Amino acid sequence: MYAEASTRGYSRCQTPLAASPGNVFHVKLRRPARRATLVVHVTAAAGWLGLTLGLVALAAAAITTDSAPTIEASVRAMKVFTDWLVVPLAFVTLLSGLLLSLGTPWRLARHRWVYTKFWLTLATTIASTFALRPGVNDAVATVSAGEPLASSTDLIAGPIVSLSAYLFMTVISVLKPWGLTRRGRRLRTTHQADQKQLGQKQRASTHKKVDAEVMRQTA
Repeated sequence: MYAEASTRGYSRCQTPLAASPGNVFHVKLRRPARRATLVVHVTAAAGWLGLTLGLVALAAAAITTDSAPTIEASVRAMKVFTDWLVVPLAFVTLLSGLLLSLGTPWRLARHRWVYTKFWLTLATTIASTFALRPGVNDAVATVSAGEPLASSTDLIAGPIVSLSAYLFMTVISVLKPWGLTRRGRRLRTTHQADQKQLGQKQRASTHKKVDAEVMRQTA
């Protein structure tokens, strides 16, 4: 959820640099693999966002009713979502986004929006696995025993926090704000210096060829 393959239409400060030679963390994806990974990433991220909206709706239904069957049905549905869909989609989003970052010129630590999305995705994945899912399981155990929910706020707080994070990541993936990281600026400077040096060598080589041709013609 933190890198995209297309670079058309972005400003100079947002356009990805070519891969730095000798970087062991860069694996260039071919175009078919990049497109397939992008499709998987976008699909998983959209599914994750939709499921979180569903969790918010189910939690709201559970905490705004006095009907025990409705409460139990809502929390059991939340358990199905978290066990079978949310956690797997979280890991698919994280891994596919990481692959896109490392396999395209965007990279992981060059642009602040990509770096921010990576850490937010990692944090929400961990929270979904070790906080959201256990909390829903506890709620299911509570209502199954015929007891009222200990804290209705806890049931909806997790999905709301997750939803806020996903919406924020969606916004920055569209706007791509904040420019380059310190590492990105350093790599850009190195890249520009290398390009300048390469251009000077090419011009010098061209001048030598022209001078040699002139010498042959005058000889």
